[in-house]
Amino acid sequence: MLTSHFSDQYIEAGCDEAGRGCLAGPVFAAAVIMPRGFEHPLLNDSKQLSERKRYEARKIVEKEAISWAVAQVDPKEIDEINILRASFLAMHRAIEQLEPQPELLLIDGNRFYPQNDIPFECIIKGDGKFMSIAAASILAKTYRDDYMMQIAAEFPYYDWKKNKGYPTKAHRLAIQSNGPCIHHRQSFRLLPNAEQGKLF
Repeated sequence: MLTSHFSDQYIEAGCDEAGRGCLAGPVFAAAVIMPRGFEHPLLNDSKQLSERKRYEARKIVEKEAISWAVAQVDPKEIDEINILRASFLAMHRAIEQLEPQPELLLIDGNRFYPQNDIPFECIIKGDGKFMSIAAASILAKTYRDDYMMQIAAEFPYYDWKKNKGYPTKAHRLAIQSNGPCIHHRQSFRLLPNAEQGKLF
């Protein structure tokens, strides 16, 4: 059972990212303010839901949230600042879009780089503990999947419709055969070290 809120006195926004471990595509993040006391049996950590249920849950979040936003950081920027900072930057871009602005951030994970003076709490596996983080997890995951499905049409041989940019065997074999494309993160180890140096 997810907990509705961390605090009784602040406007809270849950924040989570999707795509940090991918070889291709942006990292996405979402920030969500849910009504205090809100409960729904479908809302859970996005990784625990089937694809169909994730999209059903997204509709619930978008309808019931007080405020929500999704943002992304593209591969070129990821390569420039590193994936951890890019994940936090995507969160900040989402947080900035919220109205009202939150008074407390609940961050999924054990680290966060603040960009303003909003207090925050880092919560390990927070998407399985707090409603707002679970909601953010669902939005980040589904919006990123939508994006990967769009660019998969341009580059069908990478099998992004199935792997969404994650480092599956099929994805790595396609990189080996076709080389990387503009959507790949050049700072990532796309192939084993001996072969990586031949790519760029």
